Amino acid sequence: MDRIPPSVHIVDGSRDGIPGTQSVARAAHLLRLVTSAGTDGMPVADLARRAELTRPTTHRLLAALRHEGLIDQDDRTGRWVPGPELYLMGTVAASRYDITAIARDIVRSLAVRTEESAFLSVRRGDETVCLLREEGSFPIRSFVLSEGVRFPLGVASAGLAILAFLPPHDVDAYFERHPELSTAWGAPHGEARLRARLRDTHERGYAVNPGLIVEGSFGLGAAVFTREGHPQWALSLTGVEFRFGPDRIAELGRTLLAHAHQLTTRIGQASGR
Repeated sequence: MDRIPPSVHIVDGSRDGIPGTQSVARAAHLLRLVTSAGTDGMPVADLARRAELTRPTTHRLLAALRHEGLIDQDDRTGRWVPGPELYLMGTVAASRYDITAIARDIVRSLAVRTEESAFLSVRRGDETVCLLREEGSFPIRSFVLSEGVRFPLGVASAGLAILAFLPPHDVDAYFERHPELSTAWGAPHGEARLRARLRDTHERGYAVNPGLIVEGSFGLGAAVFTREGHPQWALSLTGVEFRFGPDRIAELGRTLLAHAHQLTTRIGQASGR
């Protein structure tokens, strides 16, 4: 089963002095939680708990989002799922932000070459969101990641790769905003240990996640850059532990970096037209 990240603390938007900011932030957080669950949806109790809201407040916000067509409720299960208006908005936004059309064959090539599951993820604020998944041919697979699943930067291998290549002041600011990482994701995600993995990732060129999300499920990630050199996306691989010995990790890392460089070059060419 895919692990959905725990709730992220929402700063009280009323401090901005803009009326309604807190409600907008809460509704947006609920919307992200619903989409992170994919087509299976999420029950209201889980949404309330993850968003750290009361059930009446959660119901009120969900009803408002449903009225606007941004989410819907499955008649059979009662779970909340993405709505039709969200799809329409997404198709418009895709023309500016979506690179899946130019990345799909590269992700597929990565899966074919390595026989492991391959992914494309994008940075969205302090998280990564999986955009594409291609299954490898090896019959035993890891199911930590699938389309729509979000993780905080530095937790999954994709977010670790992106965070490692951000400017140092951005990394410092990220840790200041998220002191809860070790509590939510375990001691290996404390700042000192995570900074050590960031240094290793930067030196190696790609990130390694040795079963820190789900025991026995390894991941590798490599950043993909904008034309201006910002780490905005990542390619990653996941598989079972016995497939990720030291020698094979090095081989997979070289293959991953080659595909990430290919996609970075393609993005630069597309944005330069």
